[in-house]
Amino acid sequence: MARIDYYDDPNAPEPNSVVPGGSAVAVDDHGRVLLHRRRDSGLWALPGGVMDLGESISDAVIREVAEETGVIVEVTGLVGIYSDPRHVIAYSDGEVRQQFNVCLRARPVGGTPRVTDEAREVRWVSTSDIDTLEMHPTQRLRIRHALDSTRSSPYLG
Repeated sequence: MARIDYYDDPNAPEPNSVVPGGSAVAVDDHGRVLLHRRRDSGLWALPGGVMDLGESISDAVIREVAEETGVIVEVTGLVGIYSDPRHVIAYSDGEVRQQFNVCLRARPVGGTPRVTDEAREVRWVSTSDIDTLEMHPTQRLRIRHALDSTRSSPYLG
């Protein structure tokens, strides 16, 4: 299914759903961030996805990271809650979501990065290389917040 992300775009379609989801800023021992290139949009992104019934947000993020990247992570903290109504995601099936993402900090504890049904590329990316990747601005915001050592509280917005 194809996906188009809109941000602060007056031509964006009106949302018709809000779905709780999560993502992870997983950082390895070398300070690199785990990213994948999405098959549905072609953009680089943090791994994550929607929460299933009977699942906590932490469990959902751990599951989604493993499914999308092959990497097993442990959640270590909260980056923030991202619910900006200016970020709208349109899917080819007609669903148009308003963003609602709980972004968690994580560290790898196993697995190996691999291509999956959802990711055409998966790799650990040096923080100095992140700005060179084609990525939605909300992904960059989450990464920036996660890596900002001066932040004393989670982002709420």
